[in-house]
Amino acid sequence: MLHEDLMLLCINQQNGRMLANSTSVDNALAGAVLIELVNSGRVAFEPNGKKLQVADPSPLNDRLLQEAVSRFDKPMRAQRAVERVRKKLWDNVVAQLVDRGVVRVQPRKVLGIFPAKSYLITDERAYDEVRKAVGEVAAGYRGPDERTGSLITLLYAVNAVHHVFEGDKRELKKRAKDISAGHWAGDAVRRAVEAVQGGVTAAASAAASGE
Repeated sequence: MLHEDLMLLCINQQNGRMLANSTSVDNALAGAVLIELVNSGRVAFEPNGKKLQVADPSPLNDRLLQEAVSRFDKPMRAQRAVERVRKKLWDNVVAQLVDRGVVRVQPRKVLGIFPAKSYLITDERAYDEVRKAVGEVAAGYRGPDERTGSLITLLYAVNAVHHVFEGDKRELKKRAKDISAGHWAGDAVRRAVEAVQGGVTAAASAAASGE
């Protein structure tokens, strides 16, 4: 799932800490969930493309996605959907990764006082696979597909690509910008990703300004 892949991309394997700030990760995770819901047909944009609404209310086997669908009590713009879906999402994604045996959560303290958490990778193969797949695209070694293109677009939307991947900051951001505007997906997926990207960017800007 995109949200699990995105969380793995944001974890520093060396120390279990996050490579991007929590607000950026929260918004990008919400965008990933929305893309999954649109791709599954459970949520769709109105004909004018302005608002997201539930298109198929039938239950989902995935509890995290089902909870996200339940946040749609009415049609809403992408920014509002991101803000709704991101609530408790971090913990729910981590819980799924823990259940799958990919991550282990370890308590720690900042400055010896403030409680925090480290996310230790316990399935290196799963971690390496997603970092290799997306990293090669971010570095320009191969072209994006729906999965890698969506993930890089979400990271670009929250200005986190250069935090997640090593390399020249300017080149990484330029390549990510080109990918986010590219044609690596079908029209329906492309429109969904563009709308969600706009919602993620707006939500991140609002959070940064304290609105």
